[in-house]
Amino acid sequence: MSLKRFIVELGTGADLHGENVTEAACRAVKDAISRSCLCGLVEIIGMEHLDSVRVDILVATPHPLEVDLEQVKKMAPIGQVTARAVEGGMMAQGLCVDRFGPSCDQIVVVNAAVTVSVDQ
Repeated sequence: MSLKRFIVELGTGADLHGENVTEAACRAVKDAISRSCLCGLVEIIGMEHLDSVRVDILVATPHPLEVDLEQVKKMAPIGQVTARAVEGGMMAQGLCVDRFGPSCDQIVVVNAAVTVSVDQ
């Protein structure tokens, strides 16, 4: 058997006030998976156990070493999940609101690619 890609979905997430790359990455993954219904896994391929799929998460962020990948992996509701972070995303000028996070006036934007693969 060999691993075959079933779907690749893209998403974007941002943290507007806290400069938290993990929060932005989680939002990007949630954005990606919220547009996908994997009914083909059951109705076309005939899978009975969705936990056997492989879910690979790639996030592009301005600060890849600061991303808590375990938190990002928790965003995937099914499958054997892997996650990695690479340099990318964006920092944009925002507004510092001390109530939401002290000394942070940058908006963090993260992009995600979520790939679901199956053994065929």
